[in-house]
Amino acid sequence: MGKLTGGDPSLLRKINSAVVLRALRDAGGAPTLSDLVSATGLSRPTIEGALEGLAAAGLAAEATGGPEARRVGRPARRFRFRAEAGHTLGVGIGAHRVQVVLADLAGRRLGSVGVAVAEGASAADRLAVVDATIAEVLAEAGVDRGSLRAAGVGTPGVIGTEGSVRLCTALPGWTGLPLGEHLREVLGCTVLLENDANAAVLGEHWAGVATGCGDVVMVLAGLSPGAGSLIGGRLRRGHRGAAGEIGALHLLGRELTPEHLLSTDGEPLHPLDETAVGRVFDLARSGDSRAVGAVERFSRRVLHDVTALVLALDPELVVVGGWAAGLEEVLGTLRRELPQYCLWTPRVELSALGEAAVATGALRLALDRVEEDIFRVAAPA
Repeated sequence: MGKLTGGDPSLLRKINSAVVLRALRDAGGAPTLSDLVSATGLSRPTIEGALEGLAAAGLAAEATGGPEARRVGRPARRFRFRAEAGHTLGVGIGAHRVQVVLADLAGRRLGSVGVAVAEGASAADRLAVVDATIAEVLAEAGVDRGSLRAAGVGTPGVIGTEGSVRLCTALPGWTGLPLGEHLREVLGCTVLLENDANAAVLGEHWAGVATGCGDVVMVLAGLSPGAGSLIGGRLRRGHRGAAGEIGALHLLGRELTPEHLLSTDGEPLHPLDETAVGRVFDLARSGDSRAVGAVERFSRRVLHDVTALVLALDPELVVVGGWAAGLEEVLGTLRRELPQYCLWTPRVELSALGEAAVATGALRLALDRVEEDIFRVAAPA
């Protein structure tokens, strides 16, 4: 930002407005003018002028009620951030499930809907499920899609900067799909696409087990294993958006794919979903020798992937998510074996968000974009 001078009154007003709005949002309640003076260091008249502009923009309002309303004399005026002035969506698209989360501008959840989808569904059929699930969550919350400010979307695959799926082996017909364009037409708002593992690590960092950790790797077990990483609190996407695509390691040998590793009869495990995987782990717990071997093979594969990531990135924390079934066994293998291969062993934890991790991270993406928009201060020309 350029140097501010006495000739920049409009820019100074924008800065003051952004400062007051952030203080209102961060207060989480209904602060008084005196509270806002203390929080911002701005003068009372400056704050009053900023509040007037924010109210005109629909982002602030004078609060009514509260403890002062019952006192004798003139109560202190209180103000609040109008979180209901807009809405955001987080969409998680997977091989077997579509999850949509709706929130207001403060990130408060207003609704969530998850719908099963067939692994072999065509791109058109999967998109139809996504559209219908979005419509359902909006209808249940009584929210008009015209109030949407932004939507984040987490999906398997390598995501292009233009909002298309450059490459995806997990979902039929997904490679080359103009997913961002489709959803912008459906929703009429900004749409942000992100790889599912990247979205999941953002979700865990915001509201899960990785809160407060700056260097995190999250591994998603599934049809096509993937990983997302935060380095210094920033998402690492890679030069072409393909960072963390550890599912490509199966190219080293056909027998390394999850459906082969978890096979108990020599045939690929199909469908490779939560129920089928759960049965394999249940059989292993009961002592079935073939299932025990399958679980050991799969756990070693995850260990192989995680070791490579830990040696390359040296994270503070590794989060394991994806299937809920059987991940405790995988976690035990990682905690037991990683010290043998790594110079320094990170903490290893299960995902706290489970199947909601991708949609939660996608919602965080949408909220971040909205915050950029409403707190933006343009630099002088």
